[in-house]
Amino acid sequence: CVSAGGNVATALVNAVIGNIAGIFVTPALLLRFLGTSIDLPFMQMIVKLCNKVLVPVAIGQGLRATPMKDVYTNNSKKFKRLQEYILLGIVWNAFCNAFTKGMGLGLKQSAALLVLMPILHLTSMAGLFSLFASKPLGCTKDEAVAATLCASHKTLAFGLPLISTIFQGNENLAAYSAPIMIMHPTQLVLGSILVSKFKRYIES
Repeated sequence: CVSAGGNVATALVNAVIGNIAGIFVTPALLLRFLGTSIDLPFMQMIVKLCNKVLVPVAIGQGLRATPMKDVYTNNSKKFKRLQEYILLGIVWNAFCNAFTKGMGLGLKQSAALLVLMPILHLTSMAGLFSLFASKPLGCTKDEAVAATLCASHKTLAFGLPLISTIFQGNENLAAYSAPIMIMHPTQLVLGSILVSKFKRYIES
């Protein structure tokens, strides 16, 4: 989003709303499309998600009010590289677990996902861009780009812990995780290709 010149504030608001909504929307979608219902230990799930997501965010925001903010500012490139390494580690760990335990899908299902996910992702991006760039919404160009990229993307760093927490112990956990495992690298590749086009759109 930043590389494409998108509005950072819009991206952050979108990410927060999307991640919170995912807690409630994910089980509902599974029930609607797969006919699968599950019993969720709601309070236990909320506590786990808070420990995995909200607590680190709160600590980070708290550190911004301390001299650590200056340390980060003076070493922003190194911290950004560290962030990339940590995200890479999360992705690597997820794929290692998938290959070790299996993804719960047959060859035909995996091939279908590999073909459909890029098509669905590009289609959703095109539709969202047309929506956010339309005059009735009144979005600026950088807001339209940020909303398009964020609304069509789901990060593995949050998505996988979310799915693992909601469906912990479920026999279909691997199958539920498979789409996001395939979508994440797809997003990275397609996003990198489209960055220059979005940047030219903002600058035009």
